[in-house]
Amino acid sequence: MQNCSRYLIFFQYIGTKYSGVVKAPPHQQGRKGVQNYLEDAVRRLRPVNPVALSVSSRTDSGVHALSNSAHFDLQRRNDKPPFTEDILVEALNFHLKAEQIRITRACRVPADFHARFCAQSRTYVYRIALGISHHSQLPLTDGNLCWGLCNTELDVEAMRDAAALLVGTHDFSSFRAISSDMPFKDPVKTLEVASIEPGSAFVQTHFPREIQFWELTFKSRSFLYKQVRRMTGALVAVGQRQLSVPKLKELLQAQDSRAYPQGLAAPAEGLFLTRVDYKETDLQCSEGQPPSSGNPDN
Repeated sequence: MQNCSRYLIFFQYIGTKYSGVVKAPPHQQGRKGVQNYLEDAVRRLRPVNPVALSVSSRTDSGVHALSNSAHFDLQRRNDKPPFTEDILVEALNFHLKAEQIRITRACRVPADFHARFCAQSRTYVYRIALGISHHSQLPLTDGNLCWGLCNTELDVEAMRDAAALLVGTHDFSSFRAISSDMPFKDPVKTLEVASIEPGSAFVQTHFPREIQFWELTFKSRSFLYKQVRRMTGALVAVGQRQLSVPKLKELLQAQDSRAYPQGLAAPAEGLFLTRVDYKETDLQCSEGQPPSSGNPDN
């Protein structure tokens, strides 16, 4: 298609009100996915071509993102040149202003670029708050954005010992939830990072009492369905001394999703997708692409 450009966008969202990041099927009533609203915003730019986003990283209902990504093609009417990246970000955010979704960056990419398959790594952070016996004890800015635990302390050193067992290449079958695509997904993943570090409330300096936060960070090229929430739940159980480090090792070695203790997975609200990384060479447009233009109103 003449003057058709492929764009990669990075976007963030508070996932509480959405059914997940991927779009909800047409027959589903109620909540929509983040992708539904992103595609609606692109359609408001009146492209010639049908609008279809390919999202890099799937997140479930209630999970948030500080940086997810997706690609789409866009051809303007009357052979107008492609939008500049800054104009595209501004125009999409204008049409998304009623939603808890923001575009943070856009770049034109080669026509064969794929947001999902070109991703080199994904990083998730899980936020935990301690000493929270009731949800109302959290600052408003942290409500639905962390997992509040009654515990006033965790055995963090034991958690770190357990996390070290997860780093490396393993069959993570025990840490994936059962889903329809299980037969088609390789359970062997390489976990590059599994760390536990102190965190903070989003408005720590302005809140009348101090709350201890911890952040669990996981980095891999890809993850299995609910793998991060299940790893987090197991590590927290170690910190609560409900699960020993050797037992967690046995769980990993079991390579069976049915071996995972029922009800142990961490809830969705504390989980954030924070990074999707690409090779810089994959983000470079090929030579000979037409120049860009502004003015999203035409």
